[in-house]
Amino acid sequence: MTDSSNTAALRDRTLVVSGASRGIGLAIAVAAARQGANVVLLAKTAEPHPKLAGTIYTAAEEIEAAGGKAVPVIGDVRKEEDVQRVVDTAVEHFGGVDICVNNASAISTDPTETLSAKKFDLMMDINVRGTFLLTKACVPHLRKSANPHVLTIAPPLNMSPYWLGVHPSYTLSKYGMTLLSLGWAEEFRATEDSAGIGFSCLWPETYIATAAVTSLAAGTELAASSRSPEIMGDAAVAILSRPAADVTAGCFIDAEVLTDAGVSDLSRYGGGDTPIPDLFLDAAEPKQ
Repeated sequence: MTDSSNTAALRDRTLVVSGASRGIGLAIAVAAARQGANVVLLAKTAEPHPKLAGTIYTAAEEIEAAGGKAVPVIGDVRKEEDVQRVVDTAVEHFGGVDICVNNASAISTDPTETLSAKKFDLMMDINVRGTFLLTKACVPHLRKSANPHVLTIAPPLNMSPYWLGVHPSYTLSKYGMTLLSLGWAEEFRATEDSAGIGFSCLWPETYIATAAVTSLAAGTELAASSRSPEIMGDAAVAILSRPAADVTAGCFIDAEVLTDAGVSDLSRYGGGDTPIPDLFLDAAEPKQ
């Protein structure tokens, strides 16, 4: 997406992005890099995975090829010392942090009776704890930024019994991310003494062709009806280019963000004529 009024909105601004070695996290990093942003990546993938493309190093190469500056940091968003290290790296290399992107996430939609405690803990630790740790570590530096944002890849709260019941543990972990964002939006809202920090969530309207989709049994077919991660990257940049006060406490849907920004044709992102609606959106709820 190209918006001539905002082509330099992120130039020389510094993003810290979790889970940025591939998928949505990488797409957001690359989209920001096209505007000249600095990106510090936190991810665990240092060596090539037998089933997943890309490492934290190839991701850094893509970011720099797109026009940004990148520093890869190998680490686990669940570990406080790793999270602090990625923030310290951003400050050391670029002088601060302007944007925090909470992208790292784990998913398991197993029914409660078959969901292992290990998978439950993994979702809570990455999705909720990881979001908390990274945001907390960034806040002191975000306070010094002229336009600080925290963007969390989490859905709007939908209290439909269907979404509450279909996979309660995964729903809890993702809504936990959303609730943290909404709570922080109020906690760090602008006052007479503080400029405030903008907290917002972004969620895809449709399935996105990431490893979470392609690794499923019908992954090839599902991917054909999924949009590319680039739609999330472009939507994220559109949000992050705006004044933080204008978007704080917002829970945005990627397609709506781009439509509002003047993008009338979303076919460039793939997915065919009827892409699959994503989780937590009413359009995805099966008819009774």
